[in-house]
Amino acid sequence: MGLLGGTVALITGSSGIAAATARRMSERDTSVCVVGIDPGEVAALVGELGEAALGHVADLRSIEETDAAFAACTERFGSPDVVVAVAGGSGRRFGDGAIDTMTDEAWQDTLSLNATPVMTTTRAAVSAMKTRGGSIIIVSSVLASSPAPPRFETHAYAAAKGAALALVTSLAASYAGHGIRVNAVLPAATNTPMAARAADDSEIQDYLARKQPLTGGMIEADDVAALITFLASDDARAITGQLIAVDGGWSVSQAT
Repeated sequence: MGLLGGTVALITGSSGIAAATARRMSERDTSVCVVGIDPGEVAALVGELGEAALGHVADLRSIEETDAAFAACTERFGSPDVVVAVAGGSGRRFGDGAIDTMTDEAWQDTLSLNATPVMTTTRAAVSAMKTRGGSIIIVSSVLASSPAPPRFETHAYAAAKGAALALVTSLAASYAGHGIRVNAVLPAATNTPMAARAADDSEIQDYLARKQPLTGGMIEADDVAALITFLASDDARAITGQLIAVDGGWSVSQAT
């Protein structure tokens, strides 16, 4: 894969897709800055990656903490060439669900968990890349464009992930002249800690075997990391503003 070696990547999140991406990029001689909210997860992943990795604990809902994470990465390895915004999570614990039943707090908390970190991360990334170019990849969700009620009826989460798609196209248009590429990856049901509910539900697993026929069920985090790593590389130097699903066939399946 073209010219990832010698670059610096900042990845938000420390498990699931974020961890798989960090491993792939590290294997390609990329210096990796892992930014996550769980100190134990961050430390474990960085310990696995070795000396060419830095861990930084931050709540990315805070602009100040996000800026501090970018500063720490720059101090250790130099300004990031690649920024991958993965951090977020399910809002079910807040009460996310159908819009006519969720509380105001569930809406606000789910958007704060998923939309705000994308804003703080991309703002810092653009500031770092404006004079030198770079690649920003935002991890959204297939639910932003291909809903599947009632099994995956989380309207606040879908709204937050849809906002990320609009941000990608807007940023790509604004900063292409600065050499900044901005793309989105839309995973479907993926075998990560966030998907534990689906993984433990036999009815949902039967549904996913039909909904994601290419993989016969959940896709793996490394399936998503493979596309992210490609978009980060110079092999994708002519690609920006794209919203690409990694979904095992979810978006074209008629499974019910």
